[in-house]
Amino acid sequence: MAEADTPRKEAVAIRYDSKEDTAPKVVAKGAGQIAEHIVAAAEKHAVPVYQNRTLTAMLMAVELDREIPPALYKAVAEVLAYVYRLDQKRRKR
Repeated sequence: MAEADTPRKEAVAIRYDSKEDTAPKVVAKGAGQIAEHIVAAAEKHAVPVYQNRTLTAMLMAVELDREIPPALYKAVAEVLAYVYRLDQKRRKR
Protein backbone atom coordinates (compact mmCIF):
# COMPACT_ATOMS: atom_id res chain seq x y z
CA MET A 1 0.00 0.00 0.00
CA ALA A 2 1.42 3.38 -0.96
CA GLU A 3 2.01 5.92 1.79
CA ALA A 4 -0.51 8.30 0.20
CA ASP A 5 -3.18 5.58 0.55
CA THR A 6 -2.53 5.14 4.28
CA PRO A 7 -4.88 7.20 6.43
CA ARG A 8 -3.13 9.83 8.54
CA LYS A 9 -3.19 8.97 12.22
CA GLU A 10 -5.12 11.45 14.36
CA ALA A 11 -5.66 11.55 18.12
CA VAL A 12 -7.78 13.61 20.50
CA ALA A 13 -7.54 13.68 24.28
CA ILE A 14 -10.57 14.68 26.32
CA ARG A 15 -10.94 15.46 30.00
CA TYR A 16 -14.03 15.42 32.13
CA ASP A 17 -14.32 16.14 35.84
CA SER A 18 -17.95 16.08 36.92
CA LYS A 19 -17.11 18.36 39.85
CA GLU A 20 -15.51 21.07 37.69
CA ASP A 21 -16.81 20.69 34.14
CA THR A 22 -20.25 20.98 32.63
CA ALA A 23 -19.14 18.88 29.64
CA PRO A 24 -16.00 17.06 28.49
CA LYS A 25 -13.26 19.27 27.01
CA VAL A 26 -10.76 18.66 24.24
CA VAL A 27 -7.36 19.05 25.92
CA ALA A 28 -5.04 17.80 23.16
CA LYS A 29 -5.36 16.95 19.50
CA GLY A 30 -3.15 16.42 16.52
CA ALA A 31 -2.16 14.34 13.53
CA GLY A 32 0.91 12.38 12.53
CA GLN A 33 3.74 12.64 15.08
CA ILE A 34 1.63 14.75 17.44
CA ALA A 35 -1.03 12.02 17.44
CA GLU A 36 1.66 9.45 18.19
CA HIS A 37 2.87 11.56 21.14
CA ILE A 38 -0.69 11.87 22.49
CA VAL A 39 -1.19 8.09 22.34
CA ALA A 40 2.26 7.43 23.86
CA ALA A 41 1.52 9.84 26.74
CA ALA A 42 -1.80 8.11 27.37
CA GLU A 43 -0.16 4.69 27.42
CA LYS A 44 2.66 5.93 29.68
CA HIS A 45 0.11 7.16 32.24
CA ALA A 46 -2.17 4.12 31.90
CA VAL A 47 -4.96 6.17 30.31
CA PRO A 48 -7.17 3.95 28.16
CA VAL A 49 -7.08 4.59 24.41
CA TYR A 50 -10.38 4.25 22.56
CA GLN A 51 -10.23 4.08 18.77
CA ASN A 52 -13.05 5.52 16.66
CA ARG A 53 -12.03 7.30 13.47
CA THR A 54 -15.38 9.00 12.94
CA LEU A 55 -15.57 10.40 16.46
CA THR A 56 -11.93 11.48 16.30
CA ALA A 57 -12.61 13.40 13.09
CA MET A 58 -15.54 15.20 14.71
CA LEU A 59 -13.55 16.01 17.85
CA MET A 60 -10.65 17.36 15.75
CA ALA A 61 -13.02 20.20 14.76
CA VAL A 62 -13.42 21.27 18.41
CA GLU A 63 -11.01 23.98 19.56
CA LEU A 64 -8.54 23.15 22.33
CA ASP A 65 -9.78 23.72 25.88
CA ARG A 66 -13.37 23.96 24.62
CA GLU A 67 -16.26 21.82 25.70
CA ILE A 68 -17.52 19.33 23.17
CA PRO A 69 -20.73 20.35 21.39
CA PRO A 70 -24.03 18.85 22.59
CA ALA A 71 -24.31 16.90 19.33
CA LEU A 72 -21.36 14.76 20.49
CA TYR A 73 -22.54 14.18 24.08
CA LYS A 74 -23.94 10.70 23.42
CA ALA A 75 -20.90 9.44 21.52
CA VAL A 76 -18.47 10.81 24.11
CA ALA A 77 -20.63 9.47 26.95
CA GLU A 78 -20.23 5.99 25.45
CA VAL A 79 -16.44 6.45 25.44
CA LEU A 80 -16.46 7.68 29.04
CA ALA A 81 -18.62 4.70 30.07
CA TYR A 82 -16.11 2.38 28.37
CA VAL A 83 -13.23 4.02 30.25
CA TYR A 84 -15.16 3.83 33.52
CA ARG A 85 -15.73 0.10 33.05
CA LEU A 86 -12.02 -0.44 32.35
CA ASP A 87 -11.11 1.49 35.51
CA GLN A 88 -13.51 -0.62 37.56
CA LYS A 89 -11.95 -3.83 36.21
CA ARG A 90 -8.44 -2.56 37.01
CA ARG A 91 -9.39 -1.67 40.56
CA LYS A 92 -10.76 -5.16 41.18
CA ARG A 93 -7.38 -6.72 40.30
